[in-house]
Amino acid sequence: MDGIDKEILRRLQNNAKMTNAELAAEVNLSPTPCLRRVKRLEQEGYIKRYTSELDLSKVGLAISALVFVRLTVNSTENAAFFENAIQSIRRVQECAVLTGRFDYLLKVVAKDLRDYEKLIKGELADIPNVKTLETTIVLNEVDVRFDPPFD
Repeated sequence: MDGIDKEILRRLQNNAKMTNAELAAEVNLSPTPCLRRVKRLEQEGYIKRYTSELDLSKVGLAISALVFVRLTVNSTENAAFFENAIQSIRRVQECAVLTGRFDYLLKVVAKDLRDYEKLIKGELADIPNVKTLETTIVLNEVDVRFDPPFD
């Protein structure tokens, strides 16, 4: 990966919707070589997927929370079961495996606090081998643009 590839990744991370012609102009390439580079970066796994970030409050999901999860026993079997179980819970946006006091961190969304309570009591707490759930409600999210430190 050279400097142009790194610049392509930076630009696409900021705006994945830009056209190939726009991207090519921004990285000082003609469109055909630029497209070849993007395709190669996709094939090599540097670009995992393209997504759209939604304004969740506009689609009726006003509550965002971080849920720290501890399993009764942290084993490969229990971890696989938990990870499979959360795949079917539509309000789980993200899941990270942790070290330390908790085993997982989930980012979840809900319509309101009552809906969040249903999520906790009716879905997450019912997953076998979940020992504890600890929640932090997100008050606001700060829009931070990550500029990968490739250098």
